[in-house]
Amino acid sequence: MKIALIIENSQAAKSQIVHDALTTVAEPLGHEVFHYGMYAPEDKASLTYVMNGLLTGILINSGAADFVVTGCGTGTGSMLAANAMPGVFCGLIIDPTDAFLFGQINDGNAIAMPYAKGFGWAAELNLQDVYRKLFEGERGLGYPKERAEIMAKNRGILKDLKAVTCHDMLTVLKTVDQDLLKAAVAGERFQELFFANATDQGIRDYIQGVVGR
Repeated sequence: MKIALIIENSQAAKSQIVHDALTTVAEPLGHEVFHYGMYAPEDKASLTYVMNGLLTGILINSGAADFVVTGCGTGTGSMLAANAMPGVFCGLIIDPTDAFLFGQINDGNAIAMPYAKGFGWAAELNLQDVYRKLFEGERGLGYPKERAEIMAKNRGILKDLKAVTCHDMLTVLKTVDQDLLKAAVAGERFQELFFANATDQGIRDYIQGVVGR
């Protein structure tokens, strides 16, 4: 699985901590981690939580990522912004129990975490435990198991509902504020990572036009 990591500006100083925790868990399980920034508070390209959401939508819908790990101070802003995007189902995850239940019940494709609120001593251990609960086993099995069938049905209903209430991603890219879009894809490694992994040609072509302006 291709896992994308996105860090917003207020928590950029913790970028390496989050990245190390994620790779420590995910890579031994056979997953690939692609860090889209921010990498440090001094980065020229500054990501807000709104941009986190837009970038999550781009990565998921283009095929550049199968799963996105993001967040902000509380995690709530990034979660709301990500869920505004078509095809993105993002959970607010604070602890390993949240991660386990989200994976088994909702089986979404993105999480947002708080990297300021409650981020104290041994925070990296909580991060590792969260990622372990998300990525070490099969998701979508249901909890409790006897409710697995109805949970899977409801996920399908939600997916259909979102398809009706959201524009497709290419339409979003064409109609969103173009300055916001250009800022969201301005990271120093965005082009390197995105074009090596994205498979949707329409989204690839439009993004190519944006970064080439």
